[in-house]
Amino acid sequence: MPSKNTVCLWYDGTAEEAARFYAATFPGSSVGAIHRAPGDYPSGKEGDVLTVEFTVMGIPCLGLNGGPVFKPDEAFSFQVATDDQAETDRLWNAIVGNGGQESACGWCKDKWGLSWQITPRALTEAIADPDRAAAKRAFDAMMQMGKIDIATIEAARRG
Repeated sequence: MPSKNTVCLWYDGTAEEAARFYAATFPGSSVGAIHRAPGDYPSGKEGDVLTVEFTVMGIPCLGLNGGPVFKPDEAFSFQVATDDQAETDRLWNAIVGNGGQESACGWCKDKWGLSWQITPRALTEAIADPDRAAAKRAFDAMMQMGKIDIATIEAARRG
Protein backbone atom coordinates (compact mmCIF):
# COMPACT_ATOMS: atom_id res chain seq x y z
CA MET A 1 0.00 0.00 0.00
CA PRO A 2 1.41 3.42 -0.93
CA SER A 3 2.40 5.83 1.79
CA LYS A 4 -0.28 8.24 3.00
CA ASN A 5 2.13 11.14 2.48
CA THR A 6 4.46 11.19 -0.53
CA VAL A 7 6.78 13.87 -1.89
CA CYS A 8 5.75 14.61 -5.48
CA LEU A 9 8.59 15.86 -7.67
CA TRP A 10 7.92 17.38 -11.10
CA TYR A 11 10.09 16.32 -14.05
CA ASP A 12 10.09 17.09 -17.75
CA GLY A 13 9.91 13.52 -19.05
CA THR A 14 12.87 12.29 -17.00
CA ALA A 15 11.27 10.97 -13.80
CA GLU A 16 12.32 7.37 -14.45
CA GLU A 17 15.94 8.34 -15.22
CA ALA A 18 16.10 10.46 -12.04
CA ALA A 19 14.55 7.72 -9.89
CA ARG A 20 17.03 5.15 -11.19
CA PHE A 21 19.95 7.51 -10.49
CA TYR A 22 18.75 8.13 -6.91
CA ALA A 23 18.25 4.39 -6.33
CA ALA A 24 21.78 3.65 -7.56
CA THR A 25 23.36 6.51 -5.59
CA PHE A 26 21.69 6.70 -2.18
CA PRO A 27 21.43 3.84 0.33
CA GLY A 28 17.87 2.93 1.27
CA SER A 29 16.58 4.04 -2.13
CA SER A 30 14.67 2.10 -4.77
CA VAL A 31 12.44 2.38 -7.80
CA GLY A 32 8.89 1.04 -7.44
CA ALA A 33 5.97 1.08 -9.82
CA ILE A 34 6.13 2.88 -13.15
CA HIS A 35 2.76 4.07 -14.45
CA ARG A 36 2.08 4.91 -18.07
CA ALA A 37 -0.41 7.51 -19.24
CA PRO A 38 -3.79 6.00 -20.15
CA GLY A 39 -4.29 8.80 -22.69
CA ASP A 40 -2.62 11.82 -24.25
CA TYR A 41 -1.87 14.74 -21.93
CA PRO A 42 -0.35 18.22 -22.43
CA SER A 43 3.26 17.02 -22.12
CA GLY A 44 3.00 13.48 -23.43
CA LYS A 45 1.20 10.76 -25.27
CA GLU A 46 -0.72 7.67 -24.27
CA GLY A 47 1.76 5.03 -23.10
CA ASP A 48 4.46 7.50 -22.03
CA VAL A 49 5.78 7.19 -18.47
CA LEU A 50 3.50 9.47 -16.45
CA THR A 51 4.58 8.72 -12.87
CA VAL A 52 7.32 6.76 -11.14
CA GLU A 53 7.07 5.63 -7.53
CA PHE A 54 10.45 5.65 -5.82
CA THR A 55 12.07 5.94 -2.42
CA VAL A 56 15.03 8.16 -1.58
CA MET A 57 16.73 7.10 1.66
CA GLY A 58 13.43 5.85 3.04
CA ILE A 59 11.36 8.85 1.88
CA PRO A 60 8.52 7.89 -0.46
CA CYS A 61 8.46 9.99 -3.62
CA LEU A 62 6.45 10.19 -6.81
CA GLY A 63 8.12 11.49 -9.95
CA LEU A 64 5.56 13.18 -12.19
CA ASN A 65 6.47 13.78 -15.83
CA GLY A 66 4.47 16.99 -15.93
CA GLY A 67 6.44 18.77 -18.64
CA PRO A 68 8.52 21.94 -18.87
CA VAL A 69 6.11 24.36 -17.13
CA PHE A 70 7.45 24.09 -13.56
CA LYS A 71 11.10 23.85 -12.52
CA PRO A 72 12.45 22.85 -9.10
CA ASP A 73 14.18 25.53 -7.03
CA GLU A 74 16.12 25.80 -3.78
CA ALA A 75 12.93 26.23 -1.74
CA PHE A 76 12.89 22.42 -1.66
CA SER A 77 15.93 20.23 -1.09
CA PHE A 78 16.91 16.86 0.27
CA GLN A 79 19.30 17.19 3.20
CA VAL A 80 21.58 14.17 3.50
CA ALA A 81 23.45 13.71 6.80
CA THR A 82 26.81 12.13 6.03
CA ASP A 83 29.00 10.31 8.55
CA ASP A 84 32.47 11.06 7.16
CA GLN A 85 34.41 12.75 4.37
CA ALA A 86 34.35 9.65 2.15
CA GLU A 87 30.54 9.53 2.18
CA THR A 88 30.35 13.31 1.70
CA ASP A 89 32.70 13.11 -1.28
CA ARG A 90 30.95 10.10 -2.82
CA LEU A 91 27.47 11.65 -2.75
CA TRP A 92 28.60 15.15 -3.75
CA ASN A 93 30.69 13.80 -6.63
CA ALA A 94 27.87 11.51 -7.80
CA ILE A 95 25.45 14.42 -8.04
CA VAL A 96 27.83 17.03 -9.46
CA GLY A 97 29.62 14.52 -11.71
CA ASN A 98 26.35 13.34 -13.28
CA GLY A 99 25.52 16.65 -14.93
CA GLY A 100 24.79 18.51 -11.69
CA GLN A 101 26.28 21.72 -10.41
CA GLU A 102 28.05 22.89 -7.27
CA SER A 103 26.64 25.56 -5.03
CA ALA A 104 27.67 26.94 -1.63
CA CYS A 105 27.70 25.63 1.94
CA GLY A 106 27.24 21.97 1.08
CA TRP A 107 24.47 22.54 -1.48
CA CYS A 108 24.48 21.19 -5.02
CA LYS A 109 21.90 20.52 -7.72
CA ASP A 110 21.40 17.35 -9.69
CA LYS A 111 21.03 17.46 -13.45
CA TRP A 112 17.24 17.63 -13.09
CA GLY A 113 17.48 20.83 -11.03
CA LEU A 114 16.69 19.25 -7.65
CA SER A 115 18.73 20.70 -4.76
CA TRP A 116 20.66 18.54 -2.32
CA GLN A 117 22.37 19.51 0.92
CA ILE A 118 25.23 17.09 1.52
CA THR A 119 25.70 17.87 5.21
CA PRO A 120 28.26 16.08 7.35
CA ARG A 121 27.07 15.40 10.90
CA ALA A 122 30.31 17.05 12.05
CA LEU A 123 29.12 20.34 10.52
CA THR A 124 25.69 20.13 12.17
CA GLU A 125 27.33 19.43 15.52
CA ALA A 126 29.90 22.22 15.09
CA ILE A 127 27.38 24.97 14.34
CA ALA A 128 25.26 23.82 17.29
CA ASP A 129 28.26 23.89 19.66
CA PRO A 130 27.26 25.49 23.01
CA ASP A 131 30.57 27.39 22.76
CA ARG A 132 29.15 30.06 20.47
CA ALA A 133 32.60 31.31 19.44
CA ALA A 134 33.51 27.79 18.28
CA ALA A 135 30.17 27.53 16.47
CA LYS A 136 30.78 30.86 14.73
CA ARG A 137 34.27 29.81 13.60
CA ALA A 138 32.83 26.61 12.11
CA PHE A 139 29.96 28.54 10.51
CA ASP A 140 32.34 31.11 9.01
CA ALA A 141 34.48 28.28 7.58
CA MET A 142 31.37 26.65 6.07
CA MET A 143 30.38 29.92 4.42
CA GLN A 144 33.57 29.75 2.33
CA MET A 145 32.94 26.21 1.06
CA GLY A 146 31.12 24.47 -1.74
CA LYS A 147 31.49 20.81 -0.76
CA ILE A 148 32.04 20.61 3.00
CA ASP A 149 35.53 19.69 4.16
CA ILE A 150 35.13 18.10 7.59
CA ALA A 151 38.77 18.54 8.64
CA THR A 152 38.58 22.29 7.97
CA ILE A 153 35.29 22.56 9.87
CA GLU A 154 36.74 20.69 12.87
CA ALA A 155 39.93 22.80 12.82
CA ALA A 156 37.87 26.01 12.74
CA ARG A 157 35.73 24.74 15.60
CA ARG A 158 38.84 24.07 17.71
CA GLY A 159 40.21 27.50 16.85
